Amino acid sequence: MKISIDDLKKLRQDSSAGVADCRAALEDAGGNYEKAKKLLVERGLEKAAKKEGKETSQGIIESYVHQDRVGVLVELRCETDFVARTDEFKHLAHELALQVASMNPKDVAALLAEEYIRDTSMKIADLVKLTIAKVGENISVARFARIALGDLND
Repeated sequence: MKISIDDLKKLRQDSSAGVADCRAALEDAGGNYEKAKKLLVERGLEKAAKKEGKETSQGIIESYVHQDRVGVLVELRCETDFVARTDEFKHLAHELALQVASMNPKDVAALLAEEYIRDTSMKIADLVKLTIAKVGENISVARFARIALGDLND
């Protein structure tokens, strides 16, 4: 089957998956773009499941302050410093900080179980898994802290 180069480019841009993965998904989907996109997500989640349990000793601390009233620090970990410097990883850290600022979860487990504020059809755990699939390494939310002006949680 002949795969459209335009579809291949668009799928790569939309999914951040590798060219070979995009081509395989399009071929398996018979050239159907939407079906190929779903296949990439499914395959990415399978890859993410295989990464679970790998040690995450590198990462970043993301900070976010909302209107000088709420401050958040999130420690997000990955396997290598190379991945910690990628835009995808940094974007995830920022999205997690926004989530913590707006929803005030009590702990990491509660954060991962929450609906994602930008897309309520997915949980935060799903967002993390999608990023794992994109970067090819295990990712874990180590901890976070949220401070709001006037909170007295001593």
